[in-house]
Amino acid sequence: MKKNILQKTTLILLVLSLVFTAGCANYQDKANAKNVIFMVADGQSAAITTMARWYAGEQSLALDEMACGLVRTYAADSAITDSAPAATAYATGHKSHTGYIGVLPDVANMPGLDPIPEGDERKPVATLLEAARLAGKSTGIISTSELMHATPASFTSHFPDRRNYDVLSEHQVYQDADVMLGGGSQFFTSEARNDGEDLIAEIVNNGYDYITTPEEMKNSDSKKLWGMFADTAMAYDFDRDPAKEPSLAEMTEKAISVLSQNKDGFFLLVEGSKVDWAAHANDPIGVISDTLAFDNAVKTALEFAKSDKNTVVIAVTDHGTGGITIGSETTNSGYDQTHIDEFLETLKRAKLTGEGVEKMLNDDRSNIEEVMAEYYGIHDLDESEIKAIETFQPGTLNYTIGRFISQRANIGWTTSGHTGEDVPLYIFAHDMYKIGGVVENTDVAKYIETLLGVDLEDTTSRLFVPAQSAFEQNGAQVSIDDSDSQNPVFVAEKDGKILRLPINKNLAFLNDDEIKLDGLVVDNGITTFVPQYAVDLLQ
Repeated sequence: MKKNILQKTTLILLVLSLVFTAGCANYQDKANAKNVIFMVADGQSAAITTMARWYAGEQSLALDEMACGLVRTYAADSAITDSAPAATAYATGHKSHTGYIGVLPDVANMPGLDPIPEGDERKPVATLLEAARLAGKSTGIISTSELMHATPASFTSHFPDRRNYDVLSEHQVYQDADVMLGGGSQFFTSEARNDGEDLIAEIVNNGYDYITTPEEMKNSDSKKLWGMFADTAMAYDFDRDPAKEPSLAEMTEKAISVLSQNKDGFFLLVEGSKVDWAAHANDPIGVISDTLAFDNAVKTALEFAKSDKNTVVIAVTDHGTGGITIGSETTNSGYDQTHIDEFLETLKRAKLTGEGVEKMLNDDRSNIEEVMAEYYGIHDLDESEIKAIETFQPGTLNYTIGRFISQRANIGWTTSGHTGEDVPLYIFAHDMYKIGGVVENTDVAKYIETLLGVDLEDTTSRLFVPAQSAFEQNGAQVSIDDSDSQNPVFVAEKDGKILRLPINKNLAFLNDDEIKLDGLVVDNGITTFVPQYAVDLLQ
């Protein structure tokens, strides 16, 4: 195994040294790092970073010193990617299809991609988090969205439907990561789940310190920490109540303090989720809010890495969103004479995002002018703007306010969806190997694989064995116990031994004995996959 990893690492380094000939590529330094902190600002294009820098009034962002290349973001079958395949590419080194989490696509037909081998459609593939855990490293996930949202789920779960929160969250609970911090607590309760399972109780049973407030997070000294600070997604940073929700930087600092206690190192994913959500809404205030919050988290990670000297920090986005432009149709005739203040004056007056303002309106929306004057500094709403706020659907005010604030600030948008351009790559690595130039999103995963000294292909072979064929080859009889249709169990029997493997968990029951597996039992709707360890229990 070690020889195989060494050979693969050498090959990867050779290939990368031939491919990456620009940017921050550096070939003579050491290949491996003790710790990797991988940070994703979902939907954050270069124009968003530029606007946030101007807004902050600083010469540079924390991200700026790390800039070293561009990432190609396309999916297996589309020039514009969904967040699920984009995150899957970063997590596994494989491009995938819209909505697919931690599994191969059905088709890979974009130029330059190899086709999916027949029978491998929707096959689960190992993530960097799983490989790092099996290598003895501590692992963690941070997200300002629900924890089972596309990006964090792609590092912890395997299912071809990003909307199936029941499956994704159950995978996370039994993934055995050391730190999980974010939102989405309602999706872990028995009342909200089709399978009726109380996953919060299971979190506690699995040895986590389960917390729900910043104060509890600060005071926890547990080596296993699970925090959920909102029923669904956490608030935008501009709207956040510091007594109820920690900042992304605070969660990052806490996770590092817990994970760094492992002498073998750690892998940590940090996602600033709602940059994307604000860009979908064409809301420049939300975009700025959470881009700056993400940059503060990057600063926290950088401070640790510079002190530690054996930690690599990588920051990326998964795709652009919104097609934002600094300049719009209203500035076309005089764009070369437009001072930055003409963009910032309107933006600087805002104290909340559209989502935050929605909570300030009366039920009958009779205080629109007062609220917009107080929280946006706007005293001249026109009739169309007032009408738009009067008639918005609950939960969508950021879409309404974002658009007319953008018009007032000369900010342009081309879409409410994702965009397909290359996105910036940021890396800090003290005396360690770095990639640069124009790279694939899957190359970023392979780079991290090299840094961690793990082998994703070997990990996939270890964790995802087709259960029926493997057990039958060993002379066992197999079946699915679906007497509880929401909690099916794969069953294998041989020589008087009965092995029960609950799907979506990392548990096995051999006759009367409960055994913890080294990976999940996964069913992709076509095939059930189990760790090789489970197969060996009936040898």
